[in-house]
Amino acid sequence: MSKQFALVIDDERDIRELLTLTLGRMGLVVETAATVSEAKQRLAENRYALCFTDMRLPDGTGHEVIELIAAQYPDTPVAMITAYGNVDAAVVALKAGAFDFVSKPVDINVLRRLVQTALRLSEEKKATVDASSAKLIGESQPMKELRATIAKVARSQAPVYVAGESGVGKELASRLIHELGPRASAAFVPVNCGAIPSELMESEFFGHRKGSFTGAHADKEGLFQAADGGTLFLDEVAELPLHMQVKLLRVIQEKAVRPIGARAEVAVDVRILSATHKNLARLVDLGSFRQDLFYRINVIELRVPPLRERRDDIPLLASRILDRLGREADRAPARLTPDALKALQAYEFPGNVRELENILERAVALCEDGSISAEDMRLIARPPAAMQEPAATTQAPAYRPPAPQAPASEAPGVMLPDSAYSGDLAATVAETERAVITKALEATRWNRTAAAKQLGLTLRQLRYRLEKLGIE
Repeated sequence: MSKQFALVIDDERDIRELLTLTLGRMGLVVETAATVSEAKQRLAENRYALCFTDMRLPDGTGHEVIELIAAQYPDTPVAMITAYGNVDAAVVALKAGAFDFVSKPVDINVLRRLVQTALRLSEEKKATVDASSAKLIGESQPMKELRATIAKVARSQAPVYVAGESGVGKELASRLIHELGPRASAAFVPVNCGAIPSELMESEFFGHRKGSFTGAHADKEGLFQAADGGTLFLDEVAELPLHMQVKLLRVIQEKAVRPIGARAEVAVDVRILSATHKNLARLVDLGSFRQDLFYRINVIELRVPPLRERRDDIPLLASRILDRLGREADRAPARLTPDALKALQAYEFPGNVRELENILERAVALCEDGSISAEDMRLIARPPAAMQEPAATTQAPAYRPPAPQAPASEAPGVMLPDSAYSGDLAATVAETERAVITKALEATRWNRTAAAKQLGLTLRQLRYRLEKLGIE
């Protein structure tokens, strides 16, 4: 096996010696540099499996080194060495192309895990575009660009914020980032932040010790511990209450969690991917999402395009979905008639790919002789575009819920608090809610999680409404 070289760039002799000793014990041949100019010379003369650089150097900054490596030596993972607690500098480094960061004083265990992850990058050379094409279906330009971006961000350890409307495939994109990166052999742990009751969140995320509260009959590891060495995917991250946002921010900064009832923190090595269909930047402006947390999780933003922006992919998507449905039913796949395909390509798809799947599954059940007509799909007439949910990117127009005094007819998708109802108005609004919720449930084949997302509610809020309105 050929030797692997590492480059350590730091003007502190103690740090250079510590890293040289530690990396040497891991089988790496270590070379060092004390300045930016020395680093440039070393990089030009040799090929490195990984590189560490200090933030401040006598003749420049570590950011210069990171930008140089990202531009001229993109196959070399580079990690920033930062002062303790200086996460702002680490975030800037990650945005510039750094693979990860390590804080001074250097924790040897953290360093070893970082090195092992970095080395797997070169060991796991894959046909990333081919692999992602098999799952992110589509040959439109937006999808080609998305797959190319996923292949790039998969190499980093930077937090990624996946933006996009409900049903576009944000979790699928996140899984591909995990599968195409050096953490692929470890766990991918998805969690819907809107589905966990607020009072249980800390225990679910960080775990607890036996006897730490009533009902804690045994030790329990949290989601962060379950994802140790792998990836934690925070779906609907906008639903996190403010007290959990504070705790999540600290975990990201310190790379450690403290289970409820524990005396000491537990180190965790987790890559954070997050997603929501809401406009996080707008929520920051409204004060319901912390700006510092938004800054931490949005190091890299990945936008998944809605289906209406890639209509050319609809025939291929529909064909793949129908093939899958045929296999599941152990029969020949149904096929779309020309008028059905034309209707699909003209449809707006507010529910995106998830809605396309639901439409076709319903059509397969209704069609005759395996031929799907436009009538079989029963496409639902949608409200004007102005009433649709805004795109979930930081540049999207802000969504403002209607004022309490607005008539219910002006906000058919908004569930008002019970205190806003009185007299006949309550009955009218209840009927409107019942119709809107039933319509969403029918569109999602009574999948309550999908219906909640379409309505802009948490699953818990939808359950409350179903019980209140007597919908079974």
